[in-house]
Amino acid sequence: MPIVVDASTALSWCFEDESSPYSEKVLSLLANEGAVVPAIWPVEVTNALIVGERRKRLTEAQAARFVQLLGQLPIDIDSPSSAITFGAVLSTARSHSLSAYDASYVEVAERHGLPLASLDARLRKAASAAGVALLD
Repeated sequence: MPIVVDASTALSWCFEDESSPYSEKVLSLLANEGAVVPAIWPVEVTNALIVGERRKRLTEAQAARFVQLLGQLPIDIDSPSSAITFGAVLSTARSHSLSAYDASYVEVAERHGLPLASLDARLRKAASAAGVALLD
């Protein structure tokens, strides 16, 4: 079964100091089962990479290799209608005091009936409260 992977988890594969047994487990599962991510995911990952370059945490070449790795993984980008974004994502954000970005992960997991993989404790708590299964 695919999983929903948030940007924090994906970025832990890029930044060595953020890697953990949990994130490596998620990468292994994703490679075998696939993932679904919200439409905002590539923008969040790209932003973190450019910030990482600016802060000298990685080079342009390292960022390019990471983007190439992501391109080889079975990751499907969910493109909901604007009605879902303005409806379900907005409602989820309100209900759980999340940003629209974080609410989009909960909404995708909820709509597809998939577990969420996240390193973000606040997002995990909100997802759990919404009845979304969490990948442990």
